[in-house]
Amino acid sequence: MIANATVTANPLLIGKGLPPFAAIKPDHVVPAMTQLLAELDQELTTLKTTVTPTWQGLVEPLDRLAERLRWSWGIVGHLMGVKNSPELREAQETVQPNVVQFVNKLNQSQSLYQAFKALRDGEEWSNFEPAQKRIVEAAIRDAELSGVGLEGEKRDRFNEIQMELAELATKFSNHVLDATKAFSMTLTTPEEVDGLPPSLKSLAAQAARAAGEENATAENGPWRITLDFPSYMPFMQHSTRRDLREKLYKAFVSRASSGELDNNPLIERILELRQEKAKLLGFDSYAELSLASKMAPNVEAVEGLLEELRQASYDAAVKDLEALKAFAATKGAEEASDLKHWDISFWSERQREEKFAFSAEELRPYFPLPQVLDGLFGLVKRLFSVTVTPADGQAPVWHEDVRYFQIADETGTPIAYFYLDPYSRPAEKRGGAWMDECITRAKIMEVGTTSTRLPVAYLVCNQTPPIDGKPSLMTFGEVETLFHEFGHGLQHMLTKVDYPGAAGINNVEWDAVELPSQFMENWCYDRPTLMGMARHYETGEPLPEHYYQKLLAARHYMSGSGMLRQLHFSLVDIELHHRYQPGGDETPVDVRHRLAKTTTILPPLPEDAFLCAFSHIFAGGYAAGYYSYKWAEVLSADAFAAFEEAGLDNQEAIATTGQRYRNTVLALGGSLPPMDVFKAFRGREPSTEPLLRHSGLVGVS
Repeated sequence: MIANATVTANPLLIGKGLPPFAAIKPDHVVPAMTQLLAELDQELTTLKTTVTPTWQGLVEPLDRLAERLRWSWGIVGHLMGVKNSPELREAQETVQPNVVQFVNKLNQSQSLYQAFKALRDGEEWSNFEPAQKRIVEAAIRDAELSGVGLEGEKRDRFNEIQMELAELATKFSNHVLDATKAFSMTLTTPEEVDGLPPSLKSLAAQAARAAGEENATAENGPWRITLDFPSYMPFMQHSTRRDLREKLYKAFVSRASSGELDNNPLIERILELRQEKAKLLGFDSYAELSLASKMAPNVEAVEGLLEELRQASYDAAVKDLEALKAFAATKGAEEASDLKHWDISFWSERQREEKFAFSAEELRPYFPLPQVLDGLFGLVKRLFSVTVTPADGQAPVWHEDVRYFQIADETGTPIAYFYLDPYSRPAEKRGGAWMDECITRAKIMEVGTTSTRLPVAYLVCNQTPPIDGKPSLMTFGEVETLFHEFGHGLQHMLTKVDYPGAAGINNVEWDAVELPSQFMENWCYDRPTLMGMARHYETGEPLPEHYYQKLLAARHYMSGSGMLRQLHFSLVDIELHHRYQPGGDETPVDVRHRLAKTTTILPPLPEDAFLCAFSHIFAGGYAAGYYSYKWAEVLSADAFAAFEEAGLDNQEAIATTGQRYRNTVLALGGSLPPMDVFKAFRGREPSTEPLLRHSGLVGVS
């Protein structure tokens, strides 16, 4: 699958196939998007006058139009995440308002909206497949949520809000990236790096070299510690210097909360605009607007689930902290009776090492990336009968470290492809890990012949890069992250739906979309899977059995605290979008501190500005939807329980169950409501029991 060899004058205007990344420059963005939007605007005008309420006369031409926009603008969005630069930012900010304007115009077209309603009420309807019906119903709902019913001043105001919200989200995200990049701590003496593992010293010396310290070495320094996660987290876990941990922690939690990069006013404005938008559409709160297109029926149902999980995890989290204090006391730590936030990771890691007799660092040599990929690909072959093979060189890439792979079915026929961008690049790549669509599966009709366009996914992680001649050695957490993102990728790539509007993750309710990703994480603890990939990168020796047993034992370690942390974020998110009144007596920070009383064991510090870096809800798609992680985790734990019931060591039963999972959860995409898809796989509605059991919290509450 090779991109066109001949690139038109502007590579962002090709409109199909793999993006020619090597040819794309920031200065292509403005002319390409300006030309494209003018052409699409013309097409839209024509379509509005010629539209007929049929699949061919409405849905297909709209798909083609949306596809061209998604292709070009999608590349810009992707590069903003993986190859950010001042030039690209400026270009993106220049054209974003025009894109938002066009999307509003498209979503608010009365003639298209009426055509969709006529299609739903027409004769063709009874012959439609479920996927087609879902696409039409979603189009009607989305038009209504996009203000199609508004007129005059209300519509103008709605469009102004959409425009400003898009700008604020980009600004918020850039502030977080810049604030993360702006802080660093250069250490020069052995005392300052006491306790740090060799892998972090190597990374920190590499960072120092990149910053101009040409002679920096892992042994002698200087060492540069940053707020980038592969640097920040190991430092917090291993540095014996409490003063430096405090400094780093405070820098991390106060990112983007002061000076030119202050996100506080942006948060206030975003919440105000979202509320105004919800009211314009006839909702009492933005949370209600958000849930109108999700699986959860209402705010009460969301808060009910979160409260059930909170009660199951709160007491466990209290015990976690007490146990940690007692442990620190046995080690003669002065701070034992009064552990601070910057002590938790350090003492948790010490206690984990002693309790389970291993550290996260010790396992790294057993998880070199190439081997982990072999293990992951072996698992999907075992479960879903698909084969993953490298296809490097067959696709243009945006960075030399990016890999390209092919997925083939049982007969060896290619069915999908994906890019993998595994390593952290703090100067140009945003933190975290994500999956995104490059190309969506669809039936394409060209010159009288029909063909299936194969899906292509972007999988992006931020793990430790290869250093000093060693491969990328992963922590077990990084292994879980890779499995997680690959789960998203599988839903995108193994879809059997041929309508782009419901293929893969499209049209899957947001709070069900984490099911396949969280499902995959469970396999990291499955013996054949783990033992199949964990081998020492130098000696080839398999992971010793005692490590496997300890990993299993450590799985529930502090899981009450881990769950409570997620519930804290979720409840703050819902509260800010449901009951909070902008300009009232409380600030967003006050709301967080009020909820922290029942959702944290150590209350946040006064300078903790976590909300200022909470990109998920202020710059991503999780507004009034952060609960989705827990909602979907109930589904994913229950889905994995089906494999446990079949018998994890019964290969035949696993393959049969895997085929059923592939044919339902992965294949059906957004063609059916997620509850119907879940019931098609499981034969019943989901239960919270497997999640509490997998978290070691059954019987705790």
